Amino acid sequence: MRAHSRPTFVFVHGASSNSRAWSPLQNELALLGHRSYAVDLPGHGDRAAGPAAYYRQPQDMAALAAAPSPMRGVTLRDNVEHVVDAVRRLAEHGPVVLVGNSLGGLTVSAVANAAHDLLDRVVYLSALCLSTPAMLTEPWDVVDDNLLDAAAAGITVPDVRDPAVARLNWRSAHADPALFAQLKAAIMADSTDDQFRVLLDSMDPDETYAVLEPGALVRADGWGRIPHTYVRLSKDRGITPAVQDYMIRKADELTPDNPFEVHTLATSHVGYFSRPRLFADLLTGLV
Repeated sequence: MRAHSRPTFVFVHGASSNSRAWSPLQNELALLGHRSYAVDLPGHGDRAAGPAAYYRQPQDMAALAAAPSPMRGVTLRDNVEHVVDAVRRLAEHGPVVLVGNSLGGLTVSAVANAAHDLLDRVVYLSALCLSTPAMLTEPWDVVDDNLLDAAAAGITVPDVRDPAVARLNWRSAHADPALFAQLKAAIMADSTDDQFRVLLDSMDPDETYAVLEPGALVRADGWGRIPHTYVRLSKDRGITPAVQDYMIRKADELTPDNPFEVHTLATSHVGYFSRPRLFADLLTGLV
């Protein structure tokens, strides 16, 4: 890390999310004197033309299923070009630390492969990190008892026009106490109900899993040249600790001379939203 300048933390959100998810953490970092920038990946956030039926009450489910998606045609390459452009501009002002959560880890990995010379460190907050082709195509040798798959099935919008897009009706949980509790247990069990309601309303409905492709695999000649940190979230029931440890182990096998620096926080999958100071203290301690 270049000692003469504090870094800018660049945040990459996970599935069905956007830059708003990082606001509490960005505020804490600002209070500690650090710059940060939260990316809206293509098809996400305030500038994306999301399905209007998702935001209207009462919801028209037929209209919600039929509405076109801002994620249509979005690829991993689109994500990488978008993030690299931001990183390149920010790197003109000092070091850059790239941070991702959940599905955003795949974009972090691909950006690190493409632009390792612009990054001083990459950080995975219980984020996907894939290091072998088999991790894309074969079952993993790990017990995955996550709660998220079943919870997400309860909010999946059926018969969406674009089969490449997953559309999740997060806001439907407000009217279903059992579904609300199921989702909260999966991704944000250590928050208050009010905090989780705020998170639900901030979520985007659409996601594409086209990013699960070979370009998302970390490479020793790109990603492997950068210091990388994995922050295990020990109470995560979305990406469980066992799955996190499996990804760490496989990545370390790829770059044994540059293994993950591993830290553990006792939080849920999106603990950075409900307990931001804890994450701010850890991130600033890395630099």
